[in-house]
Amino acid sequence: MTLIINLLIIYLVFTDSQLHNPMFFFLGNLAFLDTSYSTVTAPRMLYDLVTKNRSITLPACTTQIFFFIFFACAELFLLSAMSYDRFVAICHPLHYAQIMSKRFCAHMASVVWALSFFYSLIHTLFSLRLSFCGPNTIHNFFCDLPHLFQISCSDTFINILVILIVGGGPGLGAFAVTFLPYVRIFNTVLRIRTNTGKLKAFSTCTSHLAVVFIFYGSIIFIYFIPTTSNLFTVNRVVSVVYALINPLLNPLIYSIRNKDLKRALLKALRCLNKLNQ
Repeated sequence: MTLIINLLIIYLVFTDSQLHNPMFFFLGNLAFLDTSYSTVTAPRMLYDLVTKNRSITLPACTTQIFFFIFFACAELFLLSAMSYDRFVAICHPLHYAQIMSKRFCAHMASVVWALSFFYSLIHTLFSLRLSFCGPNTIHNFFCDLPHLFQISCSDTFINILVILIVGGGPGLGAFAVTFLPYVRIFNTVLRIRTNTGKLKAFSTCTSHLAVVFIFYGSIIFIYFIPTTSNLFTVNRVVSVVYALINPLLNPLIYSIRNKDLKRALLKALRCLNKLNQ
């Protein structure tokens, strides 16, 4: 379902000329990201469930960590770019086309993917210095840096320091760019005189806000709440939501309320029906 829905959105954004605008450009990037993001964890999890093989080699685990961090960071930065897009659309509507040009959007997307790649590469390279003495049991269905730190018999101080130094600035920056524009957006929306105008303006942000809160809520629970023996099961459930359910929910949240996307889907279905006839 995740693959079908996200690939469908990518197809619609790519083929329908009326969806060639900044909001759907970023939505297409998010759909591609969710497709890749779920592919990092789901196939391996399904393989383990079917074959009852619960082991993974260290190179495979490290590779999974690299791509998982890469796509998770890309989503973090992409949500920031989408917040800025909504800020310009609502607070500066007359200059929207000028500010959010195709070239500027392409540069933003390039920065998102480049920052995510280097961030993931740095943490993956530093994880190679860790040694493992056993028993090497990861209490989750995929590899992630915190799990690797838990089973390592090396000193992880340097790794944690790298996370704080390298990830602190970009992480706080992404958080600020994601949430601070909504202070101005809410202020602008509240100054609209008619209730219809307020609802129309705010409806363009509700989908993005829902995705942001689900994503950040999962991150906070997994990485910032200390994991005790009583929370292992809950942590694994949230990890499933974070790694597998989010990539399915994101396109559904955006598509259910979006009239342009529904119109493009109906148009594509009519074209397919004509071809079959």
